[in-house]
Amino acid sequence: MIMAMINVSISDLKTNPASIILQSVEYPVAIQKRSKTQAYLVGKDIFEKLVTHLEDQVDKEAIGQTDFSKGRDFEEVAAELGL
Repeated sequence: MIMAMINVSISDLKTNPASIILQSVEYPVAIQKRSKTQAYLVGKDIFEKLVTHLEDQVDKEAIGQTDFSKGRDFEEVAAELGL
């Protein structure tokens, strides 16, 4: 998925923060100072998608490193716990 990037200056952000925040709902906004990106502003939904994606990647990596041959049957563990 390719997303567009909006670039705004720090001065624009100071002048009209509500407008810049509104733009960040749809696309990431690069906040620039002297044509160099200083920060990124992303909307709530984009941020939550990023966090979910990162968590999924960490989970996949953990699963890939797990030795399932050392596992025990659920029924056996449940019986030991009296469930």
